[in-house]
Amino acid sequence: MIETVIEDPRWAAADLEQLADTAAAATLAHLGIDAEACEVTLLACDDARIAELNADFRGKPQPTNVLSWPEAELAAPQPGRPPARPEPDVTGTLSLGDIAIAYDTCAREAAAAGKPFSDHVTHLIVHGMLHLLGYDHIRDADATLMEGLEVTILGRLGLTDPYTDVTDES
Repeated sequence: MIETVIEDPRWAAADLEQLADTAAAATLAHLGIDAEACEVTLLACDDARIAELNADFRGKPQPTNVLSWPEAELAAPQPGRPPARPEPDVTGTLSLGDIAIAYDTCAREAAAAGKPFSDHVTHLIVHGMLHLLGYDHIRDADATLMEGLEVTILGRLGLTDPYTDVTDES
């Protein structure tokens, strides 16, 4: 389901592949999507690499914690409404897109919030997965919907509400 490309070796010690599989499976299960049919690529990088990607794709030449590139535009036209469901290709595969996550920023944010690194990374992967599925947080009603899903999914994984200590997540 998730192909993890580890570009920064610090991610290997963080058991990222297991965190990613757990977070993605929980997100997809909550939304009633077959995880086995889905394809996602996760790039595990550092701040320098994610700053390049952020500059190239968002015009923001600074590091961020997570970026996502959905395969399809699924966003709902009305604020606060669920997005369209992804459609499988002719083989039945749901190609959802790509996520990049930066070790340095994740570690810094987790430390600043006093949260375990693994909890923060799990949250960011859930966050990235929701972006791949058409959820966003630009409009207030959409942010409320997306954050509610994150809190519910993370709660089912035994993790606390990440928005009790709000960090800048994109």
